[in-house]
Amino acid sequence: MQVGSDLGVLYKFSLLLSVWLLVYKFGISFWLSVCIFFLIEFFLSRVELSLMGSKGEHTHHDHDHDHHHHHDHDHHHHGDGDGKSWVGADGKVYHSHDGLAPHSHEPIYSPGFFSRRAPPLSRNFNERAFTVGIGGPVGTGKTALMLALCEFLRDTYSLAAVTNDIFTKEDGEFLVKHKALPEERIRAVETGGCPHAAIREDISINLGPLEELSNLYKTDILLCESGGDNLAANFSRELADYIIYIIDVSGGDKIPRKGGPGITQADLLVINKTDIAPAIGADLGVMQRDALRMRDGGPFVFAQVKHKVGVEEIANHVLQAWEAATGNKRR
Repeated sequence: MQVGSDLGVLYKFSLLLSVWLLVYKFGISFWLSVCIFFLIEFFLSRVELSLMGSKGEHTHHDHDHDHHHHHDHDHHHHGDGDGKSWVGADGKVYHSHDGLAPHSHEPIYSPGFFSRRAPPLSRNFNERAFTVGIGGPVGTGKTALMLALCEFLRDTYSLAAVTNDIFTKEDGEFLVKHKALPEERIRAVETGGCPHAAIREDISINLGPLEELSNLYKTDILLCESGGDNLAANFSRELADYIIYIIDVSGGDKIPRKGGPGITQADLLVINKTDIAPAIGADLGVMQRDALRMRDGGPFVFAQVKHKVGVEEIANHVLQAWEAATGNKRR
């Protein structure tokens, strides 16, 4: 770096100057002059580090500015969706990839509170039927719950389902294979690398098939399963009128107290696979205590979805919300 080479010359000059001044002009002993020289050298090295730091910060600022400016133009003019990030006019960091429209991610500053969750929207259910969003981490039983709810409700209510996977249509194919609903009533969506964006920041990828199914089959209830994600992922109220978040005991009894919008702000929390709690060493009493505390007393259900335990209770929560939102009476 230029700063370092300039100061290297300064070191050599300071050596000659200090020795000449201290020995010949002031009569100071040679060894004392050497000590004084090293003090001067130490001071100059601090100056070098300071200058190099300032130079680095300046360079980083230039790069940051160029980076944002460059990708902002690339995106708006070309829309290439190459997965790179930029800062929008609103100050948020945006990125686009895997076919999704540009989106940002909402900052999350606390685990959230059930009592402060976003309320359901007042909307026209003739345009899109009452929509239940089912979210949760990978492997907790979201697809199994989709199947169980379809089996429980399909003889009485007109249903349709949309599943989300990152790069496959595995969950939709599972529902078709197990005859959850007629195949034409099931849509499988590939969300790409941001499954959480498809249920919150860029919901258009799910809204399209949900609205289509609603209009084609005059559905009473739509079920929308998110791709597996982390505890911070939760549905937008623009997409889901009722939100179910499902966790299981395989991660241990600490999961409810970890919080996150899914656990704290879903309309219903489902704690699944309670039958394997003894094998895992998970204490259901601890999970119950923590779920009550984290959810401000909001409802939750212990379940064994695969064995149909708790499914009727979950369905009753859904139907109660459906009645309240639509004004319809359960059949």
